[in-house]
Amino acid sequence: MDWPLKHVLSFSLVAIVLLLLANAAFGQNDNDVARDPVALVRRASQNELKASNGNHPYRYVLHKIDDNKITTKEIIETKDGDVARLIAVNDKPLASDAQQTEINRLNNLAAHPELQAHRHKREQEDSNRANEMIRLLPDAFLYKFEGMVDGPNGPCYRLSFHPNPNFDPPDREAQVYAGMAGELWIDKAQERMVRLDAHLIADVEFGWGILGRLYKGGSILVEQADVGEHHWETTHMKLSLTGKALLIKSISFQTTEDALRFEPVPPEMGYQNAIKMLLNSTATNAQLREGIVQSAK
Repeated sequence: MDWPLKHVLSFSLVAIVLLLLANAAFGQNDNDVARDPVALVRRASQNELKASNGNHPYRYVLHKIDDNKITTKEIIETKDGDVARLIAVNDKPLASDAQQTEINRLNNLAAHPELQAHRHKREQEDSNRANEMIRLLPDAFLYKFEGMVDGPNGPCYRLSFHPNPNFDPPDREAQVYAGMAGELWIDKAQERMVRLDAHLIADVEFGWGILGRLYKGGSILVEQADVGEHHWETTHMKLSLTGKALLIKSISFQTTEDALRFEPVPPEMGYQNAIKMLLNSTATNAQLREGIVQSAK
């Protein structure tokens, strides 16, 4: 199934920032970070590229507000890619016909592995592109240590960043960095990326399969946390972006996502077993919907 233009663009932008994780702890004092903050970012970038090959699948709930529509999905990560079931719209349980539509969709997906294989291939392609963006982070910006702040799992280094004038973007994907500035928080104990708050300080061109331009004034906010056993996941994301696709069609992203209720699942689980879990989760869906809005706020 071809993705709508807006979804492709949205995913590409989020992918640049949603995969900023690290996988090791280092002992470093504040003076070291102040003298050479880019070294901290470089290690985090390198560790994320290593961690991207890790296998730590989770089951969680995603609450999303997009174009004034609110959806709640239960998602299970598997070795074959993610599988999701819609459980609420506009914070209300699905009607019986909508429930049946979801059941039919999942049954059809289970019966046609080629559909999931195609989706998983696209996930991997986007992940590979995002990894390349992560590799460029230390060189794309100039960083400054601004002090310590409290993060969700303890003290964090707070870095400000702005474009590096000597950075030469190797492709259209990386051109977006030329117009971004903001703050990056890194957890002190685990050296993981906790918060990225970026703003567009100039109009920027971008690629990622589709050419376009994003206008000055847009913002991207991503927050991450340790969800258990030193495994970090994105817990909050907010996009506020406007621009043009193919320099013709106006685009606007006003999206907020909150992920919560993380539970680990077996690393060897395939997508068909995940579908069975989702189809058999009717009893728990009421519990998931109960309080989901309050939890996501």
